[in-house]
Amino acid sequence: MARIAFIGLGNMGRPMCDNLTKAGHDVVGYDVVPAARDAYAAAGGRVASTLAEALADADTVISMIPTGKHVRAAYEDEGGVLAHARPGTMLIDCSTIDVESARAVSKAAADAGFVMVDAPVSGAVPAAQAGTLTFMVGGTAEGFERARPVLTAMGPKIFHVGASGNGVALKICNNMMAGMSMVAISEVFALAEKLGLDHQTVYDVMTVSSGNCWALQSYCPVPGPVPASPANRDYQPGFAAAMMLKDMRLSQNAAATSGAATPLAGSAAALYQMLVEHGHGNKDFSAVFALITGRLTSA
Repeated sequence: MARIAFIGLGNMGRPMCDNLTKAGHDVVGYDVVPAARDAYAAAGGRVASTLAEALADADTVISMIPTGKHVRAAYEDEGGVLAHARPGTMLIDCSTIDVESARAVSKAAADAGFVMVDAPVSGAVPAAQAGTLTFMVGGTAEGFERARPVLTAMGPKIFHVGASGNGVALKICNNMMAGMSMVAISEVFALAEKLGLDHQTVYDVMTVSSGNCWALQSYCPVPGPVPASPANRDYQPGFAAAMMLKDMRLSQNAAATSGAATPLAGSAAALYQMLVEHGHGNKDFSAVFALITGRLTSA
């Protein structure tokens, strides 16, 4: 059993905490937003009113925080993790952030004598709730082996993908693919409609043909073929368009800093930007089909 301080009690963090607790770990949650702490407490979770309080007895820290700026503040500020965690505490950041921030905070942790890994997730809220997340872990072999028993409580697929920062690098690449694939599939269905093909026929043929992909098979952007798809519940997320825009921007920043050419991803990012600008950032990212076909109007 680990004594875990979990930082970040949002839509992903709360179900992750729940699964850690179910697995027998001793979890105390913390969030800078009082309403998030209150909601977790109301659901039966144990909360700390300050970060220092959360860290007092912890041997493991897990964070799920929105941006690189927030992660660096949580760990590196005077009142942060590196200042208050007990010696030997294992640090695991599951946030999806930029590579530079992930590597900087890992270096700061190492300089302070801590072992830290970046372990972003794939699977979004449904997988967080079901305990079926996939983890991409960057860091040392020691860090990976120390983190794995705790991560197993939240998902069965845990990959060591190299040095610090490689976890978020792979997450960025993965979500760039998901974002582009959804746009591609949405354009396919839009064209198929114009050509007189019905959605089910397109789905049935393409899922057993060369055009098959995750966006089609599991998250089909048109109502009907995949009952669990957000398209069948007015594009309620799932994985919100605003979050996909964040990840596509991360991909474009990474491409710019590394000198990679990603024109398709740039075009896809522009469509998610349109979704958000039209007031649909809280819709699932598969709503890009409704945007392309004119089924969405400004909110």
